Amino acid sequence: MSRKAIIITDGAKSTESLAKPIKQALAGFSVNIYAADKFAGNDLFPADIFFLGAEKPNPPSFSYVEEMLAHINLASRKCAVFSTSQKALNYLGSILKDSEAAQGDTLLSLDGGYQQADIDKWVKGLLK
Repeated sequence: MSRKAIIITDGAKSTESLAKPIKQALAGFSVNIYAADKFAGNDLFPADIFFLGAEKPNPPSFSYVEEMLAHINLASRKCAVFSTSQKALNYLGSILKDSEAAQGDTLLSLDGGYQQADIDKWVKGLLK
């Protein structure tokens, strides 16, 4: 039985470019990447871990994701957030609180750049 992961982004170019190396770092996982406006809540249920990425706080595409997370208990799920903005990371962390998902370390890439080795290390730390 393969482990599953999903990555939900706001659809911004910066977060899409970070989602790809995160997917690559999830070796051994079946990974789906969704733009938030194309995401359906039941996509989350089979996931062992999920990731949220946004370029700015309160992106319009996240309205459904935010509403869903306010009304679902994900205490058994691991989650991590990533962005090119500290304010967006704060926003993403705040929308996770009601869901009780186990939030791991955040990934902040201020310049939008990344080193695959750094992302591999970050993901490995989340999977412990």
